[in-house]
Amino acid sequence: MWSNLPLDLLAKIFSFLTPDSLARARSACRHWHTCAERYPLAQPQHHQAWFLALPTRNRAQRCYVHNPVINNWHMLSLDFLSDPIRPVASIGNLILVRPTNCTILQLALCNPFTRRFRYLPMLNITRTNPAVGVVTLESEQYGPNPHFRVYVAGGMSEAPRGGATYEPKLEVYDSVDDTWHIIGFMPMEYAVRLTVWTPNESVHSNGVLYWMTSARAYTAMGFEIGSNTWRELSVPMADRLEFAALMRRNGSLTLVGGTSGGDACIWELNEGDSWGLIEKVPNQLGIKLLGGKRSWGSTKCVGSEGAICLYRELGSGMVVWRENKEKGKWEWFWVEGCHFIRGKQVHNLPIKGIFLQPNLAPLVF
Repeated sequence: MWSNLPLDLLAKIFSFLTPDSLARARSACRHWHTCAERYPLAQPQHHQAWFLALPTRNRAQRCYVHNPVINNWHMLSLDFLSDPIRPVASIGNLILVRPTNCTILQLALCNPFTRRFRYLPMLNITRTNPAVGVVTLESEQYGPNPHFRVYVAGGMSEAPRGGATYEPKLEVYDSVDDTWHIIGFMPMEYAVRLTVWTPNESVHSNGVLYWMTSARAYTAMGFEIGSNTWRELSVPMADRLEFAALMRRNGSLTLVGGTSGGDACIWELNEGDSWGLIEKVPNQLGIKLLGGKRSWGSTKCVGSEGAICLYRELGSGMVVWRENKEKGKWEWFWVEGCHFIRGKQVHNLPIKGIFLQPNLAPLVF
């Protein structure tokens, strides 16, 4: 019976499988494999995002992923890549990455589960160390891959008379026409700060693209896309935070930060640009993450629409605050770090983490 089911009905059944179960199903027979190939929209869209850990010194060309459904770690080889990469942002089932063997910015798309990789076109202006932001748009009409735009601001470019200068032009890439466009200028002061003090991580909330400055005292910088204007946003306890990260939760801009000898807190941006404290990391989980120390300085944080994760290194474990839709609330829990995979020991490594929706759909850009 199963071998004779119409492909559209079989695809609907496949949509309820987790990514690892779907991978096994598509290798069961030719009929099921054909279904997975012809109906990429049947890939799971409603499961929890997986945590992907990319070693920051990735000479071995591999990454590690945590499956939250079965609470298990896997290793994925990245030997299909010609150069080492650093993740910039997740875009649905894809990762926006940049090669680390060159100072000039070039971006690419990667799906580590299907081993697909594609460079985006070069920017109109060659620049180093700019801020990069991503906006994912409604994508149903564009098939399995999302419609998105990438914004690049600041950075250093070649000066007209030689040398280098801060670049005030703002560029945007649209995945539909696969082209970069210069859309305006930014204040030179903001170009300097985005170049010197801002990591690549960005958050899009309510029409504004935000970056957190990496200098203490922390501030957030925002680009209002509709009006093409820039603004600065203060953050709570700005001069006391040892780490600070922006993310989006339930559609709202959210700040996660921790103070020396104190708590790690979560704030949400309210109307009038005021921050409201909504949660604190449970004391015992915080102590466990920090290894008994009282400094949050080495802590990193990454979020998705339904989860916030605090982590340090591959083997140090993670504190996760995740939405439980059945109970209608968010819950805290501990995830053990990656120590063994299939009985083989995994060395502790510094990592860059990102949330990703695993998907076996082909990369069709």
